[in-house]
Amino acid sequence: MPRDDTGPQSASAMPLELLRTPPPKERSDAARNRAAVLEAAGRLFAERGVEAVSMDQVAAEAGVGKGTLFRRFGDKAGLAAALLDARERVLQEAILHGPPPLGPGAGEEERLAAFVGAYLDYLLEHLALVRMSETAAPGARYRIGAYRFWHRHVAILAAGAEDPEYTAHAVLAALSAEHVAALLPELGEERVREGGVRLARSVLR
Repeated sequence: MPRDDTGPQSASAMPLELLRTPPPKERSDAARNRAAVLEAAGRLFAERGVEAVSMDQVAAEAGVGKGTLFRRFGDKAGLAAALLDARERVLQEAILHGPPPLGPGAGEEERLAAFVGAYLDYLLEHLALVRMSETAAPGARYRIGAYRFWHRHVAILAAGAEDPEYTAHAVLAALSAEHVAALLPELGEERVREGGVRLARSVLR
């Protein structure tokens, strides 16, 4: 999802569907360049690791000029956010229209637990990319459009809490890439998953 400097609070009253920003329309040559860049970046990041790959290397691999790459994506964090966009949309679609408990039709507690589990599936698969996109600048995580979507979804499910907006931020804080990356070496993936789901259930009780 694209970045939005208005922050998550501005979306607090918006329907969840409206937080899914449609992909921008592009000229055919721009769309081809974008696809080539994202394919090249995804391949290089997978082969060498996110930190080891430079924007110059991505441009060379994609066969585009460095100026084109920087104008389109800004920096490596912007490139990471663009790569994550398609993955985020899959999860958002499942939340909006998929089967329960992740999608509509289950109780709030079960849906929230399912969201935490599904979000961790996404996060752990793309941890380095998400971490880069969330920590590119102070507060970057909260300006990512996807964060507004996740926050609104959790706030809706936590409507019975004393302060649903704060509760949603608190749940999502435990799912930040920086936080999860710091806990993994000490606790391991299983405990991180179990703790996240336990926290989600506890805030609704």
